[in-house]
Amino acid sequence: MQKLTLLLSLGAFMFTSVASAHGPVRQKLDEEITINAPADKVWNIIKEYKDLSWLPAIKSVAATGGNEKGATRVLTLKNGGTITEELKKYDAEKMSYAYKITDISTAKTITHSGVEEKVPVFPVDNYAASIDVESKDGATVVSWKTGYYRAYMNNNPPAEMNEEAAKTAVTAVLKEGLANLKTLAEK
Repeated sequence: MQKLTLLLSLGAFMFTSVASAHGPVRQKLDEEITINAPADKVWNIIKEYKDLSWLPAIKSVAATGGNEKGATRVLTLKNGGTITEELKKYDAEKMSYAYKITDISTAKTITHSGVEEKVPVFPVDNYAASIDVESKDGATVVSWKTGYYRAYMNNNPPAEMNEEAAKTAVTAVLKEGLANLKTLAEK
């Protein structure tokens, strides 16, 4: 009987250990905007992978590879940080492309749970996105779809790198970018 009790106790302990030892969950965030301009005009603003002049947070871009799969771009943000991205898919005919972040610079270092942690300028990890431009009912619909994890991949993240920080940052980029694209295209 003692062996059975010990076995059940050990099983319960193992179950609760495994159940509480989960990391972050992949998040998805999609934004869409309708622009009162032809799709070709909208696409012409965003079609060059190396050109992010339409995205307000970006100060400059250094790119290699044009619009070919594997092309890279290093975004210098207005706050001085950098983000490196790789082009995963590009389809001019369908007016769409997909990319992935491969590196993010550090904004600051904090102490969390007794450990020095680097806080990235964009608080995400494993971020991938796609942008699609589609003509619809005489206007243009632009969809920007993302998938990402919070920046802190362990349990109990600091506020600077939790799900809310990631969602807030991604939402701001998408909303500001699409709003500015609408302004530029409707001129």
